Amino acid sequence: MSIIAGSYERYIWGFKLKPTKHETETQTLTLSPLFSYPSHISSITTVACAGPAAASGGSDDTIHLYDLPSASSLGSLLDHNHTASITALSFYTPPSVPFPQNLISAAADGSVAIFSTDPFVLLKSFRPHKKAVNDLTIHPSGKLALAVYRDEFFAMLNLVRGKRSFSCRLGHEASLVKFDSSGDKFFMVVNSKVGVHQSEDAKLLLEVQNPSPKRILCAAPGESGTLFTAGEDKTITAWDTNSGKLAYSIEDAHPARIKGLVVLTRNDNDGASVDPYLIGSASSDGIIRVWDMRMAAKEKTKPLAETNTKSRLTCLAGSALKSMRRPQIGKQQAQKVVEENENSG
Repeated sequence: MSIIAGSYERYIWGFKLKPTKHETETQTLTLSPLFSYPSHISSITTVACAGPAAASGGSDDTIHLYDLPSASSLGSLLDHNHTASITALSFYTPPSVPFPQNLISAAADGSVAIFSTDPFVLLKSFRPHKKAVNDLTIHPSGKLALAVYRDEFFAMLNLVRGKRSFSCRLGHEASLVKFDSSGDKFFMVVNSKVGVHQSEDAKLLLEVQNPSPKRILCAAPGESGTLFTAGEDKTITAWDTNSGKLAYSIEDAHPARIKGLVVLTRNDNDGASVDPYLIGSASSDGIIRVWDMRMAAKEKTKPLAETNTKSRLTCLAGSALKSMRRPQIGKQQAQKVVEENENSG
């Protein structure tokens, strides 16, 4: 399993989660460093990870790609038509496939870009709305996405045609939107509330309210309708979105506000989930922790693994998929990267 994090200081951090056996035969986990370097010229705003491929977007309007097995940079994606900060990145990986098929990016200028990943080349770029995208989520079918905007706008995007298929004004700004693992429901976060919606018609099924009035800053869907949230209250909360009840939580999971959450789950060949309770979290003081959420019922839950980057982390992503294929940039992109490097030299 791999975890990557972006920081305000322009650094990208990569870690491999490894089991560690002690003399007592007990097994713990270790976050082993893969890489860390300033990959952007300004703060990193979003990261995504799937199989061997990872991507980061920054306030420098660029998208950078990484090959996790070799812990190396592949350079930047130059043909994306974004003219503002990258605000959302998401890989689409078809079921039972270990390598992502597409990368979707969104920016503060309202633009959305769709890339093929074998190799990385731009397929479509369009601007479904003129204002900044806060977040974007891809349906498990890979055919559509949902986006929420800074001006209280909500849109459904047809990724096959590269156009907007539905939109409406919400009356409030949603900061996050996530499909559940089945695609039958989606979640929208507004401040300290989460709305659970039916995907078919966007009907609101129920709302859950964070016990603390403080803002939710990150959310990660789990299995069977579970949704994990965290944010300014420094607590990781698991919700049962079928009933609307709080399932369990880890209070004071970090000493500072939590900026990123990732469910470290992988599906084996039979479709069964492995490690469905492993959660990664990152806080603004630079700490990354991995938890077994089954231990949340205990009074003093301890993380299974921890590392301190000593930087102001802004985002987190992870992947448990294994693939022998290596990510590559298309020839046109690669030539531009070479020319860019020559010009900078």
